[in-house]
Parts: sequence; C-alpha cells; structure tokens
Amino acid sequence: MAGPTLLKRTLGLQNKNHSQYVGATRGLEPALLGLPLETGKGDFNFSHGALRRVSATEAFLILPDPETQGYEDELDDLDAIEAIVRPHGKSLVNLYFRIVFPSFPILHKEVYLEKYGRSYREFSPPLLAAVYLLALQYWSYDDDLSDIQKPDNQELEKLARKALGDTIHRPKLSTVQAGLLLLQHTDTDSAELTAQLVSVGYGLGLHLDATDWNIPSWEKGLRKRLGWGLYMQDKWTSLGSGRPTLINSSNWALQPVTNSDFPENALHEDDQEGSAEVERGKMLFGQMISLSEILSDILESIFTVKMTRMITNAGCNGLSILLEKAKPVQLRLKEWFSSLPACLSMDVTSVMKLSSVGYLRLAYVATEITLHRRIILALSPSTDPQLQRICRSVAHERFMFAIDFVQSLKPQHLSSFWYFASAQNFALVAVFGTLLLSTAGHDEAEFYRKKIREYRWTLKINSENGARFMKPAMALLDANMALLQEGSNPSMVKSTIGTTPQHPSINASPSSREGAAVPSEQYDFSDGLISDVSGFTPFGDFAFGTPFYPGDSTEDGVSPQNLVPVADLGHQEFGLGTEHESVLWNY
Repeated sequence: MAGPTLLKRTLGLQNKNHSQYVGATRGLEPALLGLPLETGKGDFNFSHGALRRVSATEAFLILPDPETQGYEDELDDLDAIEAIVRPHGKSLVNLYFRIVFPSFPILHKEVYLEKYGRSYREFSPPLLAAVYLLALQYWSYDDDLSDIQKPDNQELEKLARKALGDTIHRPKLSTVQAGLLLLQHTDTDSAELTAQLVSVGYGLGLHLDATDWNIPSWEKGLRKRLGWGLYMQDKWTSLGSGRPTLINSSNWALQPVTNSDFPENALHEDDQEGSAEVERGKMLFGQMISLSEILSDILESIFTVKMTRMITNAGCNGLSILLEKAKPVQLRLKEWFSSLPACLSMDVTSVMKLSSVGYLRLAYVATEITLHRRIILALSPSTDPQLQRICRSVAHERFMFAIDFVQSLKPQHLSSFWYFASAQNFALVAVFGTLLLSTAGHDEAEFYRKKIREYRWTLKINSENGARFMKPAMALLDANMALLQEGSNPSMVKSTIGTTPQHPSINASPSSREGAAVPSEQYDFSDGLISDVSGFTPFGDFAFGTPFYPGDSTEDGVSPQNLVPVADLGHQEFGLGTEHESVLWNY
C-alpha cells in the first residue's frame, strides 16, 4: 500500500488476502524453513499464496481473497450498505466511536478512521454495516440527525448477515469484529454465530500470545482486545444458552490486557454531551474480562455434564460436593467485587456523560445468581434444616440485591451501551426469583410474588422508555411463571404456588422431614460466603459495599421473618462433606 498508513505489514487486515494459522498438527511444517532470524526468510511463496513466519514457532498461510465464495459481491454489498445510510455515514461513525467504542474497544479507532477517510469501499462489508447498526441505536444523540428519519435498520441488518456469511470464507480480524458487533445489536442465532466466530478466531490465531510476533505493534494490542472480546462472547453465550463453552483454558494463551494495549486515552475523549468516557471504558472492559474468567470457571467446574451426574449420583452428599467446587469461585467473586476501582461505582457519574458500568455490575449479579441458583437446586429433604435455612437466606439476599440494583439504574446508565448479555442477565434475576418462589413456604411465597411483580414493573417501564434490552427479560419471566402455574395444583393457580413447597422450606421443623439426615463433618457459616474458617476475616456482609435491604420503611421492603440476614445468624457448625473427609465452610 503506497503512502503513509498503519496497515503496512499487517497480518490480519490485509486488503485482498486473508490468513490461516498453521497449527502444530497441520500438513505443513514451517520449521523446515529454519528460524526467521537465522535465515532472513520470513515469507515463502507458493503458487496460490504464501507462508508467513511471525515468530520462531508460529506461521500463517496467506491466501488470496478473489478465489473465495462471494468475493465478487463485496463492492456491490458495500455500495448497498452505504446507500442505506447516505449521507449520514460519517455522522454514524462518529456516534459509534463516541458511545459504543469506549466501553467495547474491539476495533482500532485510528485504523478504522484512516480507511474510512479514504473510502468506505476499503472495509469488509459486514463490519461497515455493524458499525452503522449499533450507531443507529443512538441516532437521537446527534443534534443534526435527531430530527431526521432514521435509515432502514432491517434492510441494513439483512445485508450485514448476508455479507458476514460470505466473508467467513475469507476470514480476517474484521470478520470477528463484525460478528461480535452484530451480536451486540441482535441475539438472533447468537449461539450458532458465536460458534462460527470461535472457529474463525482459532484460525486467525486469536487464542495465541502475539507479543513477540513480527507484526505492527498496534495489531498486537488489537489482537489481544479482540481475542478477549471473543472469549467473553463465548462465556456469556454459554451462560445464556445452557450450552458448553467452546474456549478452554488449555488452549488459551492470551495475556491480560494492560493500559498499553489501548491506544486511546482521556485526550481522545469526545466532549459532546451523551458521549462515553474513554478511561473508564478501558477499566470496565478489563474488569469484564476478569469477571468472564470467573464465570468460565463456574461453568467448567459446576455446570458440566460430568459434574451434574456426579452430584446427582452422590445423593445426600451431592450438596457437599457442590459447595466444595463453589468455594474457590465464590472467594474469587468476592475478591473481584471488593477490588473494583472506585470509578466503576454506580454512584460515580459525570455530567452529560453516559456510563456503561451498569452492564458490568449486572454481569456480576448474574454470576452470583448462577452460583446460588445451582445451590438452591441441590437442596433436598435430607439437607440439614439449619443449613437449608442459611442457604435460602443467602439466596434471598442475593435476589434482593439484584432487585435493588435494577431499581437504582439512572438514565445515564439506561441510555448507554449495554453488553449483549445484559438481556439474558436481567432475565436470570427473574428466573432466580421464580425458583425461590417455587421452593418457598406460604409466607415466603407471598413475599416473592410481590417482589417479582415489582421487578416486572421495573422492566416494563424501563423498556417502554428506551431500555429495549429489558424486554426479553419480561418475556422469560412470564414464561417461567406460566411453567410454575402449569406445574402447580389447578386450585392454586391464582396464588401461583401452594402452601406445600416442592422442596423443604427453611421454616420447616426437622421433625417434618422424614428421613432427614444430619451429616457428621463440620462446617462453619457466618457472613454469606463459602470459605475456610481458619484465618478467615470477612470483608463485610457478602462483600457488598451497601446493605442488601433498603430498610423497613415500606411494607414491600420487609423480608419474611424466617429469612434472617445471614450476618445475624452468627457462626453455625454443620456437617457437610463426603463420607471420609471433613471440610470447613464459612457461609
């Protein structure tokens, strides 16, 4: 490419070529060329491409685009995409980098703007369309656009999906970028598209550490941010779909993101009202990666088919196996929350700025709920009565914290960019409440019915005022309530649930449970966190900076009398463990 450009010697964003990682078991053996530094040969040309060495151990095939499916349609697709938004393309690009990009930095802003400054025809069609689609959500945040009719979203998305299907046959970094951005716009075929993107990502080497590669420094940072963006997509899609994750730690070599991986800083921030903050966005992105790693451990240690079978086959010892697995991730969750930077607090907002910190806090709530949802489902008639009471009290406080969090969202949170998983995470709060309702006694059930109605109302009024990501949560809440009613005695449908819970409630006496067994191993429970007792110093109630309960000022804010805040329970010792080993827990 002639003239000054960042794209010289790029590996993953070449204009008319695409790359494929040469894995260790492939038919080609790059080591036969010798070490690049010794031979001076980084590239070796074939009749239909080239082999490019980027390090002593990694190499890529460089293949031409024109020989791939749908290549001849690229320019027509680009022209059709641009025609839909013309003459507002530049304004939409500016909107994207003002509002979306700071909190989800998987593009390289300078590279994108360099290409856009020359011609929109330099782009991969689905990436151009995906940027426009996300920017259209904030159409009213541009003074010049707000009074003009918006372009056709549906036609633009249709073109984006068609073009993405074509470019997967000549994958580049822009293919993964486009797919991830499109998934922020819509959850249609989310799991299927995520699976395709993970496969493409492996083919592009996004799972590898590119620190020492012979590629431009800007591309090293971009690859790391994009790789982690793909990692997050896999983990949160797995949570929402109930499918196994596709990326595992044994084949993941990316290092944590650092400040040097982000070219932008506060000096690049847009002062226009309704913009997002660059520095806060960088920290938010990094914290979301860390939280996703914890979620990955939960999914891979607790929700696998093998572990589910083990818990089921263990019978009355199933809960102890589950708690043993849950303990380390619960500790990591608490440490993650307690170490969040002060600038990522929900209370820290800037004048006339949007804040995406809500999606990070919601993701934390969903992760906590996922863990405690599994614990509630593991309770059985043989569970120690007091242990069951404590488990349900902890779950109750998690649910109340989630409700309070959603009700605390401000306009600058609701109007900002929300990560794709936010819709499913709002739904998980509703699912958790419905589960607690379905396993509750009569007094508890009435309380949960009220809170679920309040939660649905909050989702409804926010969704009708622009928070469209809350609508799927309403639909799933209604679906779960319908399932609950369908499974109840017909005479109890009006009250949603009968007085006899499906599982023993926490206020049931030991004598009411036939066959209840109290194991002999000792556990210790105090402040809502599973932990070793020895040397343990609580950070505070449940590691949250504020109390779970809003107080007793309103009737609906009062918890059932039998649900006591766990901090008030004191230390209780219970047997929970396998037959031959004793493990201490602090709950």
